[in-house]
Amino acid sequence: MTAARIQSQPGTVYVVDDEEVVRDALAWMLRSRRLLPRTFASADAFWAAVGSGDVRADSPGCLLLDMRMPGMNGMALFEHLIEKQWTSLLPVIFLTGHADVATAVAAVKRGAFDFVEKPFSDNSLVDRIIEGLAVSETALKAASGQSQIRRLMAELTEREREVMELIVLGRANKQIADELDISVRTVEVHRARVFDKMGVKSAVELANVLRLGGAD
Repeated sequence: MTAARIQSQPGTVYVVDDEEVVRDALAWMLRSRRLLPRTFASADAFWAAVGSGDVRADSPGCLLLDMRMPGMNGMALFEHLIEKQWTSLLPVIFLTGHADVATAVAAVKRGAFDFVEKPFSDNSLVDRIIEGLAVSETALKAASGQSQIRRLMAELTEREREVMELIVLGRANKQIADELDISVRTVEVHRARVFDKMGVKSAVELANVLRLGGAD
């Protein structure tokens, strides 16, 4: 693993484990690979940080989560993150003992990024963390793009949205005019405004943008 590759992956690696020796060892390993760790002694402490806004899902991150801890356990925290729709933005890698493997496999089926059995290989774990950070970065960029497209669509008037929907369906200006009972010239004006507000130059580009934004 080269330092250049590691440096190209921004973000924070959150370590949630009730054993101080494990947290310290993981933090040291991550720093030695030029990754940024933040450690928490319990799932409750991490969840409290989420609630206070101290931990957010607006920048790339990856969560190393112990399965068994006093208080809230790893699976319970994972369930909270699912409800918050964070598991794609903050990939979760479970740290498990042999007895927890079946539970960890079930978690992966529910959207966890991976699980790693203790004791684990440092190199293999770092590889997966870097992959998790890359997934997080990609997901955040996609979410940001979708949010921007929704903001642009919110600026359209009701008539502009009607014209836009028909443009995407492939209707010509004359057909749109007939369907909406307006003049062709009015359609042309609305079409130009839609293209301008949505930042596109063609009907094909408009359709692609709407698909990216999750529009029906």
